[in-house]
Amino acid sequence: MIASLMMYRRPELDGAIARYWGLIRATLALSGVTAPQVLSQEAEEFTVWKDPDLVLSQTCGMPYRLWLHDKVELVGTPDFGVDGCPPGYYRSVLVVRADDARSELQAFQDARFAYNEVFSQSGYAAPYSHIVAKGFWFKHRLRSHGHLNSARYVADGKADIAALDAVSWRLIRAYEPFAERLRVLDVTEPTPGLPLITAMGQPVDTIFDAVATAIAQLGETDRQLLGLKGITRIPREVYLSIPNPPDPDSD
Repeated sequence: MIASLMMYRRPELDGAIARYWGLIRATLALSGVTAPQVLSQEAEEFTVWKDPDLVLSQTCGMPYRLWLHDKVELVGTPDFGVDGCPPGYYRSVLVVRADDARSELQAFQDARFAYNEVFSQSGYAAPYSHIVAKGFWFKHRLRSHGHLNSARYVADGKADIAALDAVSWRLIRAYEPFAERLRVLDVTEPTPGLPLITAMGQPVDTIFDAVATAIAQLGETDRQLLGLKGITRIPREVYLSIPNPPDPDSD
């Protein structure tokens, strides 16, 4: 058995995440579903997502539609109450330095763009669709391997603009002093948020209900720390309908 909830992990949230998992696990036990006592938060993400004994994890929409949708069960999508988005949806924010005088996205055509990974919905796919619709795409791109790194690249002048998951941006603003040196230039259209998944053959409805119960039972402080509002069901077909950007090595 394995479980992981690493997608929005920060040291400041580790206690709240552990308590959240404890509630999920306790509710699953009442239904006869065995789950690991401790989350495998340090495990490599694709190893977790493809494990045949996966009880619960959270992935990103783009890996789900590219590589996982026919190998895992879709449990549901947590709702983080992102401004301007339906329940369970989120969006990307495009951040630049606060003292950058450019006020229009088009002025950044020759800028250095930081993104976490090419298989990230919020870091790459959503901004690609948003920006290509405006007639260009960034020629100068830096892969940062994390939204926090992307934001720091911009703040420190290594990049000029970055695309961040709106929930990650919320956490960066809450805990990173350098966030004061950044501002939001633009936002993308909402897309389905980061889905919870389990291995094929697991009792999906039981796991969904356990997550919903755990969110409802969380203490107010933990619920606020994690930003959780609830869990919703977004159909598999909706995730699969989101367009993928072209292979960046092909341009």
